[in-house]
Amino acid sequence: MDINDFRGIMTLITMLLFIGICIGVYSKKRKKTYDEAARMVLDEEQSIESAKHVESKG
Repeated sequence: MDINDFRGIMTLITMLLFIGICIGVYSKKRKKTYDEAARMVLDEEQSIESAKHVESKG
């Protein structure tokens, strides 16, 4: 086994790992989690704005 065999095996392992990560990220099971994460920033901005609105009234 020389260095080129090792490189080929490492390339194959890396490619399979990348494909596995892509499948995990784009699976439908994770859609709800990612949608909630995408909304977190908007929800925080709305709560900050409503808090400022309450403070300005009070």
